[in-house]
Amino acid sequence: MKRTTKIVLALVALLIIARLLLPYFVLKYVNRTLADMGDYTGHVDDIDIQLIRGAYQLDGLRIRKVNGKIKEPFLYMPKTDLSVEWKSLFKGKLVSEVEAYEPELNFAFSDDEASSQTGAEVDWTAYLKKLLPININRFAVINGKIDLTSLVTQPRADLSLQHFNAEIRNIRNVDDANKKLPSPVVATADAPGYSGKMDFSANMNLLKVVPDFDYNMRFTDVQLVKINNLAREYANIDFERGTVSIYSEMAMLDSKLNGYLKPLTKDMKIFKLNEHEGRSVGRFFTELLAQGGTAVLKNQRLDQVATRIPLNGTIDDVKTAVWPTIFGVLRNAYIEAFRGEFDNNITLQDALKDFKEDFKAKRAERKAERKEKREERKAERKAKREARQEERQKAN
Repeated sequence: MKRTTKIVLALVALLIIARLLLPYFVLKYVNRTLADMGDYTGHVDDIDIQLIRGAYQLDGLRIRKVNGKIKEPFLYMPKTDLSVEWKSLFKGKLVSEVEAYEPELNFAFSDDEASSQTGAEVDWTAYLKKLLPININRFAVINGKIDLTSLVTQPRADLSLQHFNAEIRNIRNVDDANKKLPSPVVATADAPGYSGKMDFSANMNLLKVVPDFDYNMRFTDVQLVKINNLAREYANIDFERGTVSIYSEMAMLDSKLNGYLKPLTKDMKIFKLNEHEGRSVGRFFTELLAQGGTAVLKNQRLDQVATRIPLNGTIDDVKTAVWPTIFGVLRNAYIEAFRGEFDNNITLQDALKDFKEDFKAKRAERKAERKEKREERKAERKAKREARQEERQKAN
């Protein structure tokens, strides 16, 4: 064989050996990275590398809390695909995309640290950058599951979102660079424990520490009998039948937000005359009054009770307006029924308007403070002049 041919064959053999050994070294690196994440630790069963498409797949990714009492892992991903986003590469941007198949996310809320599992203690972005140093531009979840345990602790109420599908695009602002909210987000899920369905859509700016957004969210056809444990605890009633749907629009800019919640009940029945099981005298009359109020305040034609609850303020202090909420109930009953749809009247400009009004209010407040201080200084100077005049008069 010619010397050149031998060299080529040797290089090919080395590449094949390197390709066979590469998953082993990558798997070792990934597991070493995930082993120590403070309060959490992780492990991957296997890794498959696909050099041609610039991708690798993680099989059996598990992340659990160290010294926690929760049996379920905080995160379990049977299969995760991480790859270069080729369409962005053709635009001169080196970014990646991630697809998670059938992931399970288990949150637990508790005052007991060992029984709490929220992931808030870890900077997940730092570890994600170690696993995938290329910035993520697209993230998708296919047929996932999210369990929220003890979402309400007393009485205990859990929420499980199944068949969760979501996609976030243009995270790194590769397209539409001049848009204020360049990243579209969509998500859907079922809540079988409450017989409800969730739909969420938004445009966001995810490059900020506190993201700006403009979203629409609806949670439809939740069976009221499924929330009776909460109704008994907080309202001293329980439901016999009916559904509730909640529609919400919200816009936030620089941590200032503006939007609404629109709860809408259908075919609601609270009072049942011959209900004997565990009902106290107090609950009997509470349910009777609640049923009477419902009869007065519901829209008779559509058999619904609804209102619109305005929300505004900051991310740390959300405020609601009481009187518009009450008038909303009366409007639905006697003027015009609310529809089971979005009002489509909340935009990012509404949050900006609130932000500007807040800025004007603070500026006016500072102006008033400066004026008050000037008046105080004038009063002090006047008092000093009068004191000097009195001293001179006494001296004369």
